[in-house]
Amino acid sequence: MSRVDVVNLTKRFGDLLVLDNISFSVGNGEFLCIVGPTGCGKTTFLNSLAHLYDIDAGRITIDGEDVDLQKHSIAYIMQEYSAMSWLTVRENIEFGLKIRKVPKDVMKRNADEAIELVGLSKFADYYPNQLSASMLQRVAIGRAFAVKPDLLLMDEPYGQLDIDLRFQLEDELLKLWQHTHTTVIFITHNIEEAVYLSEKILVLTNKPTTVKAEYSNELPRPRDVTDPAFIDVRNKITDLIKWW
Repeated sequence: MSRVDVVNLTKRFGDLLVLDNISFSVGNGEFLCIVGPTGCGKTTFLNSLAHLYDIDAGRITIDGEDVDLQKHSIAYIMQEYSAMSWLTVRENIEFGLKIRKVPKDVMKRNADEAIELVGLSKFADYYPNQLSASMLQRVAIGRAFAVKPDLLLMDEPYGQLDIDLRFQLEDELLKLWQHTHTTVIFITHNIEEAVYLSEKILVLTNKPTTVKAEYSNELPRPRDVTDPAFIDVRNKITDLIKWW
C-alpha cells in the first residue's frame, strides 16, 4: 500500500520550469532514495513535498489525503547542522514534540527512546558546541524520529561528513528505519549511498526535471559495497545518470 502519492507535481519560479509533471508513489515504510544531476531541483522537490513551497500544479497525498501539516507529521533533515546552540541535546530532541504540544509524559517517553536509539544517552545534557559532527547529525535524526513522523525527508544529510562517519551514520539510520518502519525519502548525489540505503531509487533528469527511471533495489541486507551484485546495481544507476 502506498503511503505517499505524488501526481503531476509541477513547480515554477517565474518563467523557469523546475519540476515538470512528476509522478510516483512511496510504499508504507519504504526507503526511497532520489538521485539526479547537480542543480536538477532535488531540494526544490523536497521543499515542495514539505509545503515549504507552493506548487503550481499536481497533488501530493499521504494515505490518500492531501498533505496537511496540521494533521500529518513530516520531519525534515537538511544538509546543514540544525541543532539549536542554546538547547541541550534533550531539549533539541524534544523541540518538535513541544511544538506539537505533546503531553509531557509522552514527550519524555519519545525523547528518551530517540536519545537511546541514536546513542546519545550519555550526552543528553550536553550543548551542541560540545558535540562532534556525527553527534550533531544524530541530534537532528533523533529529533526527527522522536515525533514519529508519517514521512521523513532527508536532504543529503551526510554530504559534509568524511567517508567513515558517513558509513557509520548510514548504518545507524538503517537500524532506526527498521525499528520504526518510518517512510523515508532521502536525497543524495552519492550513487553508492543510494544503493546502500534504498529499497527503491528514483532517477531524475536535468531541468525541467522529470522522472527518468524508477529502480527497485532488491539487494539483500546487510549490504557489502564490494559485492559484485552491489557494484552491478551501482553501475546501472550511474549509467542512468550519465547519459542525458
